[in-house]
Amino acid sequence: MAGTRSICILSFILFFVHIAAVSIKHLSKGNVHDAHFDEQKDISEINLAAGLDLFQGDILLRNSRNGLRDPNARWKFPIPYILADNLELNAKGAILYAFEMYRLKSCVDFKPYEGENSYIIFQQFDGCWSEVGNQHVGQNLSIGQGCDYKAIIEHEILHALGFYHEQSRTDRDDYVKIWWDEILPGFEHNFDTYDDNVITDLNTPYDYESVMHYAPFSFNKNASVPTITAKIPEFNSIIGQRLDFSAIDLERLNRMYNCTTTHTFLDHCAFEKANICGMIQGTRDDADWVHEDSTQPGQVDHTLVGQCTDAGYFMYFNTSSGVAEEAALLESRILYPKRKQQCLQFFYKMTGSPSDRLVIWVKRDDSTGNVRKLVKVETFQGESDQNWKIAHVTLREEKKFRYLFQGTKGDPQNSNGGIYLDDITLTETPCPTAVWTVQNFSQVLQTTVKGDKILSPRFYNSEGYGLGLTLYPHGRINSSSSGYLGLAFHLCSGENDAILEWPVENRQVIMTILDQDPDVRKRMSASMVFTTSKSHTSSAINDSVIWDRPSIVGSYDQDCGCYRSISWGWSSFISHQMLKRRNFLKNNDLIIFVDFEDITYLNQTEVPTKDTRLTPQGLVLQGQGQQTSVEGSGKASLEKALPGSLGQAQPSRRRRSVENTGPLEDHNWPQYFRDPCDPNPCQNEGICVNVKGMASCRCVSSHAFFYTGERCQAMQVHGSVLGLMIGGTATVVFLTFTIISIFFQKPRQ
Repeated sequence: MAGTRSICILSFILFFVHIAAVSIKHLSKGNVHDAHFDEQKDISEINLAAGLDLFQGDILLRNSRNGLRDPNARWKFPIPYILADNLELNAKGAILYAFEMYRLKSCVDFKPYEGENSYIIFQQFDGCWSEVGNQHVGQNLSIGQGCDYKAIIEHEILHALGFYHEQSRTDRDDYVKIWWDEILPGFEHNFDTYDDNVITDLNTPYDYESVMHYAPFSFNKNASVPTITAKIPEFNSIIGQRLDFSAIDLERLNRMYNCTTTHTFLDHCAFEKANICGMIQGTRDDADWVHEDSTQPGQVDHTLVGQCTDAGYFMYFNTSSGVAEEAALLESRILYPKRKQQCLQFFYKMTGSPSDRLVIWVKRDDSTGNVRKLVKVETFQGESDQNWKIAHVTLREEKKFRYLFQGTKGDPQNSNGGIYLDDITLTETPCPTAVWTVQNFSQVLQTTVKGDKILSPRFYNSEGYGLGLTLYPHGRINSSSSGYLGLAFHLCSGENDAILEWPVENRQVIMTILDQDPDVRKRMSASMVFTTSKSHTSSAINDSVIWDRPSIVGSYDQDCGCYRSISWGWSSFISHQMLKRRNFLKNNDLIIFVDFEDITYLNQTEVPTKDTRLTPQGLVLQGQGQQTSVEGSGKASLEKALPGSLGQAQPSRRRRSVENTGPLEDHNWPQYFRDPCDPNPCQNEGICVNVKGMASCRCVSSHAFFYTGERCQAMQVHGSVLGLMIGGTATVVFLTFTIISIFFQKPRQ
């Protein structure tokens, strides 16, 4: 009986050891993510969490040059830049996306570094920060973790261009109230104002909408109490917006740099003036487009949606009279492209016969200098949906050209309307991969609750991947915020899956909710950016990568007739209040763009510098004093940039091992800008990697053993091996015990 009891106890121990070994193996996998990102944090919150206390929260000051007042601090365009390889891949793509916003809306331009003395190097240090103005040497701009959002990058680049924060201008107190008692002790300096010798408003009004304005809860000691409020309460939900440049942001930028044109904007027409933007009627067609206004019942323009008297014009072609195939032609002025690709965006509606057609043409240079060579590009057919719709047409023009709209009557006898055209925009940017319009969105908000979702149709990108969007009108069910719209991205199974690469990684997803302002330069659209990675896994699919083939990791959607993967995105993409305030819901339509592009080519972008680079010595850590260079406080030091490294260690490089170094942070060098991997603090052949200016040891691992500890100084045994060892030892003990028990029981028999 005692032997049986012992056997039971040993069996239980063996079972426990087996479970422990399995648990250890499971936990070693890691990377279990929920299928959504955390809410976007503002710059002050990110920098406080990083322990930074900089001038105005995100400005590195190291000399007396005034970036806003001093003409010598102005940049010459294009600005040379380097994307350091310590940046996350998504941050690199987001920076290039922000560059395109500058090119579209201003004369600011950027170019890859080619040995110039003045340049910006974008790096991942702790926090989001920049210097103010051109320092005339290489200067750092930090896009740390959580900073890789379009508007945050725009904000930091505006600092580099010479701008300070909006609420630091001299007349600030006329427009906002600072609640000094609610500010974190020691951070009151972030709310100082400066006189006209330091800051100029460039003769522009105070801008509540500025992307350079503090958010209401910046540097607050009580999470629910603001530190800054607007004296016009309507703007309390506006200040600190991180959508895009405001109109006044752009006005100031263009004044400072004397911008008269932009780089990628070619044409725009809302037809509000009688000259119809220099467009001309065709001379060889049968009829003309008519310049109409919104005074007639049922004829409402797209620009102003019929809300203004004596305004709200559009072009109209009546298809309810005449004979079939009669056509009217509307031609643009001659345009001169700089790039090789353009996107023609316009709004149209067709209220006549389903056989009516709207055809897009281009007229090209015929090699003799005459713009006369016609090429048909795309045709839009009449349909039952008679609402305003958005359209995009990709053009690939390299020489001067015109674009043309041809309206054609299909069946006048069965037509009660015609073809409408409004809000034309031509830019030298790619058209969006996919466009999803959610109609009657105010009704959608009324008929849904938190957690409800709407799935988009399946779209395809240029590589052939199927993709879709998930819209949460009131956010996800587990979202801590209310009054917000959620938006997420997912993959769909499709006809090309058998030949595509899986899991699909290094693809940047850009989701944009369109501000439908007729002028693309004034739009403040909401955009979020992320890049697919093998680290994006979910416990809902046994920790598999969610970007694997949807037919394997997804669930079947009967409406689509396809498999959809887990959605990945944001629960609080944009507030309902912001949606209703601007032009996001024009005609009650919510328009969403999505792009899905391969950015693998950005993995290695860093290049060696030829001469000197300014090394920041002025970061202040929270709770510490001002760090200064050996030359004295406020002075900048110069160091030779390490070829190909810019002060960061390359993961593939092994340095000599130092067995007896002190603690990793014992050195007196500025923590963020030294090379922490020289000498190598890692033991047992560990590889040192510079992670945001800190030494991080990548320890050696074999099938049986691995090293842990700050310097890889401790050897461990893998859980699975340990389990086998313990299990094997226990088995030997068990067998020995059994044999001895049998041996002692035989004499009794």
